[in-house]
Amino acid sequence: MNTKLPILLIFTFFSLLCFGQKKGEINWLNFEQLEDSLQAKPKKTFIYFYADWCVYCKKMERNAFRNPAVTEKLHSNYYAVKMNAESTDTIHFDGQKFYNLQAETQRNGIHAIPLLLASRKNREFSLPAILVLDENFKVKDRKFEYLTSEKLKKLMSEKD
Repeated sequence: MNTKLPILLIFTFFSLLCFGQKKGEINWLNFEQLEDSLQAKPKKTFIYFYADWCVYCKKMERNAFRNPAVTEKLHSNYYAVKMNAESTDTIHFDGQKFYNLQAETQRNGIHAIPLLLASRKNREFSLPAILVLDENFKVKDRKFEYLTSEKLKKLMSEKD
C-alpha cells in the first residue's frame, strides 16, 4: 500500500481549507449553509438578492463587493448570503420548504425567500435588494438600490 497517498490527501484537504477562497473575495453562503452556520454560532447576517439581468447588481459585484474594506467587514462581522432572486431551486430553511411558485406562471418569477424577506409595502419587488439582520435573524435594515463601497461600509457600520 502506498503510504504517501493518505499524506497527500490530508495536505490537499488543508490546502483547500486555507487557500480555497481568494483574498478579497466574499465567501457567499446559500440558505442551507446559513442555517447550519447560525446553529453553530449566531452572528449577524448580510443577504444580497440579485438577478442575472440586473445591471446595478453586476456593477455592485464588480465594484462594492470587491472593495477590501467591504469584504473584510463582511468576513469579520457577518454571514454573507447571496441568492439569485429568480432561482427555481427548492430551498429548505428553518424547517420549511421554499420554492419559486411564480416561475410556474411567469418567465422571471421571484423565489419565495426574497419575496418573504425583501418585499416592501405597496411596492413591487426590486433589485438589488440588501438586508442586514441581527444575531437573532431580525431585519435591521433593507436597501433596494445600488450601493457604492462607501454606502455599503456605512450601512454595515451603522448596524454594528
